[in-house]
Amino acid sequence: MIGPRSLQWRISLWMGLGITLLWAFAAAVTAQKLRHEMNEVFDSALEETGQRLLPLAVRDIVGRDSDDDASQSVATMREHDEYFTYVVRDGEGRVLLRSHKADLSVFPPFTGMGFANTRTHRIYSDAALQGTITISVAEPLARRRAVARDALLGLALPLGLIAPIGLVGVWGVVRLSMAPLRRFRAQTEARGAGDLTPISTADLPSEVQPNAQAVNRLMERLGRTLEAERSFTANAAHELRTPVAAALAQTQRLIIETPDEAARNRARDIETALRRLFRLSEKLMQLARAEGGRLQAAEPTDIAAILRMLVGEMTESADGAGRIDLQLPEAPVSSDIDADAFAILARNLIENALKHGARQAPVRVALSADGALRVANAGPAVPPDLLARLSEPYERGRTQASGTGLGLAIAKAIAAGTGGRIELTSPRPGHDDGFEASFRIGGRT
Repeated sequence: MIGPRSLQWRISLWMGLGITLLWAFAAAVTAQKLRHEMNEVFDSALEETGQRLLPLAVRDIVGRDSDDDASQSVATMREHDEYFTYVVRDGEGRVLLRSHKADLSVFPPFTGMGFANTRTHRIYSDAALQGTITISVAEPLARRRAVARDALLGLALPLGLIAPIGLVGVWGVVRLSMAPLRRFRAQTEARGAGDLTPISTADLPSEVQPNAQAVNRLMERLGRTLEAERSFTANAAHELRTPVAAALAQTQRLIIETPDEAARNRARDIETALRRLFRLSEKLMQLARAEGGRLQAAEPTDIAAILRMLVGEMTESADGAGRIDLQLPEAPVSSDIDADAFAILARNLIENALKHGARQAPVRVALSADGALRVANAGPAVPPDLLARLSEPYERGRTQASGTGLGLAIAKAIAAGTGGRIELTSPRPGHDDGFEASFRIGGRT
């Protein structure tokens, strides 16, 4: 048997079953005790009846005429249920007197005073006048069983009502007691990907509070570690920009001033490497911002206007000239994502499509009214195993184009920080080739 996974349901189920079994055991013990007491009461009534009838029967028999040897049956005044029947016999077993419904076949021969059982009746026997007159009083065992059955039903019916009410009551008490745990879970689930602030543990039960406090301490240590990594990445990238820019300027000056063609070619190689290093430092700063910066805006922003300005700027560059096909809805698209964060995400997705897509085909950038951004490009399809790793840092596809391998990782980090998600598809929908990256905004208003 597989129990419920919920702790609340486990406690409610086992407590309810335990209480029900305890009640059932108590009812069984009570029923057994009640049956014993009822048999004693019935035997007492049977004995009392015999002892009261015997003197009356003796007086009646002694007052008869000596010639009247026939047995007499006591007449009844009205019809009724006769639970006790009796017969009075002489010492030789002849019936002298009997009740009007007495069945002589149920009365065994007199063997002594006291109680005896037949297959169908409980019988009490007594004697008078030195055993010359005996009486036997019989009670059907079926009546005793019927009374016992009615008593057991009287016990079972309240139990049948109390058991489900008790189960509901236990479930309600457990649910009320588990409310602090549910609030703690809800607060934990409501946290964003970058929110590592402590969660309140004031109203948690003492058994769970140490675990919650341990989780808070773990988040605090994790936050310090991540902050140190982000700070190092951002500071290192920022500090690299100035010397790289200076070295790049000196290299460009060297290319212009040197008359030696071989030296000029080596300087151009240095310029290419420095430009790559400059782009890498810029991407590292973007990645640090995406992983640790504030990605939610205080007021809703029209991301359609941001995307229009970004595409206009990128269209003027050499890579994007005439290659970007932009589709925007007529109405503004409002979202609480930070404007700079959205611009960084969109720029990385579009740059990735321009670099790795087929140059003769346009890059299609579409923003829907519900806040879904799609960037698609033509080109060879990406294998599924590689597609699953493309959003990891420094992971690149099978391409000869230059790049840092951080564009999709930055977009994924921004998406996670804003409650959205990035989906990569290859081939692009409706085609046999190409690649599409889609971003579904989580905090749209």
